[in-house]
Amino acid sequence: MTTTTRTLGRTGPQVSALGLGCMGMSALYGDADRDEAIATIHAALEAGVTLLDTGDFYGMGHNELLIGEALRTAPAGLREQALTSVKFGALRGPDGSWAGYDGRPAAVKNFAAYSLQRLGVDHIDVYRIARVDPDVPIEETVGAIAELVEQGYVRHIGLSEAGAQTIRRAAATAPISDLQIEYGLITRGIEQSILPTTRELGISITAYGVLSRGLISGHFTADRELAANDFRAHSPRFQGDNLQRNLTLVESLRKVAEGKGVSVAQLAIAWVLAQGEDIVPLVGARTRERLTESLGALDVVLDADDLAAIEAAVPADSAAGERYPAAAMAHLDSER
Repeated sequence: MTTTTRTLGRTGPQVSALGLGCMGMSALYGDADRDEAIATIHAALEAGVTLLDTGDFYGMGHNELLIGEALRTAPAGLREQALTSVKFGALRGPDGSWAGYDGRPAAVKNFAAYSLQRLGVDHIDVYRIARVDPDVPIEETVGAIAELVEQGYVRHIGLSEAGAQTIRRAAATAPISDLQIEYGLITRGIEQSILPTTRELGISITAYGVLSRGLISGHFTADRELAANDFRAHSPRFQGDNLQRNLTLVESLRKVAEGKGVSVAQLAIAWVLAQGEDIVPLVGARTRERLTESLGALDVVLDADDLAAIEAAVPADSAAGERYPAAAMAHLDSER
């Protein structure tokens, strides 16, 4: 594996070229093994991965506690290199239900206080609201994070799933280092207006969903049974004819991957890496085995012919189904 680094925007920190998205270790993808999750975080740090991404609402705080334990039990040198990226603002009920988002300044500071405690750190490296609160001007939300930066509790300000105009308003309020948003071979909507905007403003992208929640990993099969607590059981791209169409795309991609002597997942991650030095893919590995496979993408070199072959196998806008159910899509400022 070739360890490389990238910088989060003009104002952000230097991070590993791949980040670890830890959400699946706590929620939304069925049951997870706590010991294996912590071992996977340790293995990522040992491999040179520095960026750990979470949200305070992943498992209602469980994920932050998990990361906190992993950091506490990691060797000091590895613990010190870890950078935390935290999303806040999603409101949950005791039954796990979703109740909107809260971007009020007082709420921002309250969320941060709890995250610092659960993570066991004295600062958060990148802090961002998970979804833009339509009832609170983004200037107020970002302004509150900027105050946390001044106080030393946050190092850098990020955004998540924000549209181009919201990004401009946020950047006019305070320096924005990074936008976290879904981006991958079958999710390329940001290329139209969002990516040009972030590049104009010197804001990087941390891309989640690079394997579309396992759909284009090469490991998902049509007969796989999903647990009721697995997000994919309700995701449009994993339903009926949509799933069949999307898995057909995966098989086309598999032919390209086999020609390169790499796995489908490695090819898909390498494609995202090849889209620009300002993009850092987040891999959602829950096990050391999947982590090792994902890290192998760092050694995959794609030339112009490879990129053309990938494009032919999975053309832009070829995915069947929206990336979220309709109710969740309504909350995405990036889709408006």
